[in-house]
Amino acid sequence: MASSAASPRSEVRTPAARGVTLIDIASEEILTGEAVALDVQPLGFFLRALGCLIDMVVGVVLLIGGGLLLVTMAASGALPDSALRIGIITLIVLVMVVLPTTVETLSRGRSLGRLAVGGRIVRVDGGAAGFRAALIRALVGVLELWLTLGGIAAVVGMFTPRAQRLGDLVAGTASERTRTRPLPPPAPGLPPGWESWAQVADVSRLPDRLAARVSQFVRGAELLDPAARVRIAGSLADAVAPFVSPRPPADPEAFVRAVASVRRDREYRALVIERERAASLTGR
Repeated sequence: MASSAASPRSEVRTPAARGVTLIDIASEEILTGEAVALDVQPLGFFLRALGCLIDMVVGVVLLIGGGLLLVTMAASGALPDSALRIGIITLIVLVMVVLPTTVETLSRGRSLGRLAVGGRIVRVDGGAAGFRAALIRALVGVLELWLTLGGIAAVVGMFTPRAQRLGDLVAGTASERTRTRPLPPPAPGLPPGWESWAQVADVSRLPDRLAARVSQFVRGAELLDPAARVRIAGSLADAVAPFVSPRPPADPEAFVRAVASVRRDREYRALVIERERAASLTGR
């Protein structure tokens, strides 16, 4: 699946004698066990930090509320003094470990904070994270989140490609975006005779701003003055050519229309697959 966002890529080529096979995988893409690259957007560092802060604030409120309740019960004699310490320890374990593990497991990687920022915890191969991963993340979180006020998580997250914290590295998880991009606007169909080229064309390196200009042109070309239409088509074809491979010798406008159609179709398929995958993770 091609990604429209520019990102560092690694290429693997077979010897020329056997033909060239190009595997183009973005550094932020998720590679499944079947070597299928999923075009999934990881949740950024600041959004992850904000979601974590929301979850910790909720935890602090629960700790304070539960602690006041236990102290009140002990002061009124409803709770023996010997049980107060046990109650406080139990409350800490419930809020820091049991509650986040349960919520993350039942909600398939979500929490209140991640719902607010549009994120979900998944395995590094893109699959749904289960109870084991949630428990490991919660246990490690006691150290990196609660005991250090998020200091360890922040330092580790700044130096990992997907803003993974220490618990993610241990559990083999990462955070992905759940708010998918809107479907691209419709574009005119592929010009006749370009079907074979469309099957092998690489348009993934086309910058988003340039792609938007191309899409805008092909949707309104019929309304332009003929001379201006030819001039703009030639200018766009020259700008697009360095980012498209292979470029067949053809009329500039036909070339631009073909690029717009291929890119739009691939973006549409990628977004449909992403939405279907998100729906399968949430069980809807």
